[in-house]
Amino acid sequence: MVDIGTKQATRRVAVASATVRFPSDVAATLQADGLRSAKGPVLDTAIIAGTLAVKRTHELIPFCHPLPIENCRFEMAFASATELVIRCEVAITHKTGVEMEALTGASVAALTVYDMCKALSHEIVIADVRLLDKSGGKRKVTAGRAER
Repeated sequence: MVDIGTKQATRRVAVASATVRFPSDVAATLQADGLRSAKGPVLDTAIIAGTLAVKRTHELIPFCHPLPIENCRFEMAFASATELVIRCEVAITHKTGVEMEALTGASVAALTVYDMCKALSHEIVIADVRLLDKSGGKRKVTAGRAER
């Protein structure tokens, strides 16, 4: 682990996203069924799974510090007829950032959407998992660009 003992505790926020691409017939079926699959409510289940993943990132990614997460929020919306964009925002006041937690939350939420919908098609694609924004540490990142 990286020694964070001398770092200053500051408000830190990270936002990550993942895109789930559905075949057009699957997207139409899901939207017609109120985003429910045979397993239940797709988005609600993905939010729960993503939140649990955020809280357990340190158990999944070696060398991540266990963190007392203060806020975790998801937004999910279709950006096109076939692309669901999942956005995960995580916030904390601490000595280390929450980029890995936001990325893990978005990823696991996307995996959960896949799991909830795979009976409809195995041609669903998870793509574009990325950090959109990070603030509160030494560097600010906006849409993948680092600034000091």
